[in-house]
Order: sequence, then structure tokens, then C-alpha cells
Amino acid sequence: MDSIGMTAGAAVGRFAPSPTGPLHLGSLVAALGSYLFARHASGRWLLRIEDIDMPRVVPGIADDMLATLEILGFQWDGEVLYQSRRTEIYNDALQELIDKGMAYLCGCTRSEIAKIASAPVPGSDEIVYPGLCRDGIAPGKVERAYRVKVYDEVISFADGIMGRYSQVLTASCGDFVIRRADGPFAYHLAVVVDDAASGVNQVVRGSDLLTSTPRQIYLQRLLGYPLPSYAHLPLVTGPDGAKLSKRDNAVSLAANIDLRKEGGRLLLAALRFLGQEPPVFLVGAPPQEILDWGVLHFNPENIPHVSSPFPAV
Repeated sequence: MDSIGMTAGAAVGRFAPSPTGPLHLGSLVAALGSYLFARHASGRWLLRIEDIDMPRVVPGIADDMLATLEILGFQWDGEVLYQSRRTEIYNDALQELIDKGMAYLCGCTRSEIAKIASAPVPGSDEIVYPGLCRDGIAPGKVERAYRVKVYDEVISFADGIMGRYSQVLTASCGDFVIRRADGPFAYHLAVVVDDAASGVNQVVRGSDLLTSTPRQIYLQRLLGYPLPSYAHLPLVTGPDGAKLSKRDNAVSLAANIDLRKEGGRLLLAALRFLGQEPPVFLVGAPPQEILDWGVLHFNPENIPHVSSPFPAV
């Protein structure tokens, strides 16, 4: 169904950080938002480490993320899933798309695409792929990435926070990459496979991924996967309105933050950022008590649609 938390059966949510840097304020909001949605619906909350892009992974950060979440009171269900260990599963999905005639090899470089493609879509720096290799790689070109074929149809869904969102993939991205030229599987394919395999039916994440969702819905349909409900949270911005980078405002043991002292205040601020109104008596309370209050009193209708700076801690 359209509204978040109204999927068939028990809710299964997830938090899926990439260990390319320590958890920061934006990831704290994403973790808290996904946790509240799942637990308020008496559902499961899974944890996945999206470490498929190994050259960008910072050694030790995945373990730091787990330790940080534990100190902040988050409790996940089941074992932690690591994308770096699931290459064969992604390859099976790719082969299925190839067998269905929906995926093909591409020999184009970024510079070649940029020379031929039309201007980027307004509001995005993404160049629409012009389909140069859709009917076969030109002689002399080297096989590089795999792309999935898209067609001129509207992909539309009702986001649980941002409302109705629609996109025509031929106009927004064209045939998009599902396995990169340097080897790793693309985010879109990996996340779709993992969510389906884990039974995730409730995806709550930052609104920077809103425009990626139609591609994932398209892959879910091609692979015969059930469609989860989606809710995209407002982003934490700097005072100038720009999105914070992963290097900004780390919330992590690796950043030498005393989370046993500061964790409760950070969670209270994150609740306020999400439009919730924690009572004054929670000031100074341990993180687990604050999370328990948040789960019990969570009201998704109060989440703002607009990104903003993080409240003062």
C-alpha cells in the first residue's frame, strides 16, 4: 500500500550505512527515523553495512558504526548483513536480467557519454545515457559496465513523507549502470536484491535518495520482487542550507565523542529534528529510555518535509 507502515504483514525496516566515514548527524537521523517507523509498528529493524565499494571503505569504520549504535541504544534484529560478502547473489540477479534481455554490456566511457548526451536533467548533475551500446558494442570498444534497459514509462509512488513522486527513466537517466566498469555492482541493484532477500517492506532513508527510488522500483518489477513502502526523511543541512558532508559533525566513537555523556542529548535533538516533542524530563536520561519514549510516542505526520540545520544539542 502507499502509506508507510501499512505494508502487508509485520513491518521490516532497515538502516544501511556505508563505512566510508564515521556516522554523522545525517546518519543519526536516518538511523533514528527508520528505527522509529519499524519499532512503532512493532516490526523488525535490520542493519546492513553497504561496503560493496571496497576502495572507498575506511578500515575499522564498520565496527565503529556498530559500537556507536549500541551505545546509543539501538537494537537490531538478526545478524548484520555485509554487502561485500554477497557478490554471487548480485551476480545471479544480473544474470537473470541478461537472460530476460533487459541488461547489456556497455563500452562507453564517461567522456564519450558527456560529448554526445544531452544536458543534465535540471536540478541534477546526472547525464542521460543516450543508448549508444543498447544494440551492441561498436567495433574497437572494450566491454566495461552492464546497463539495464529502460523504457518511456512513468514510475510513480507515494512517499510516506514527501508525497507523490514520479519519474520517467528515459528522461532522467536513460539505461543505467547495474555493474560498474571497475567491477563492483551498482548501488541500485545491490540494495534491491538485499531488501528483497531480507524481507524489507519499509524503506526509510534520507531524501537525497528520493530520485533514486524509481530506478529501484523498476528493478524490483523486472526481478519480480515485492515493492516496499518508502519514506524519505529531510536532510540535515549546514547554516547555509547545503547538505552536510560525511566529514561534518561526526557522531561516532571514532571522532572521540563521549557518547555515554552526549548520546542522550544527540537523540533528543534528533527527535526534535524529526518533528517529535520529547518532554523535558528526558533531559539527562540514558539513550535507551529516550529511544523507548520515541518509539511509544512516534507520530510520522509531524516529520517536516523541508531539510534544515540540526537543532542545538
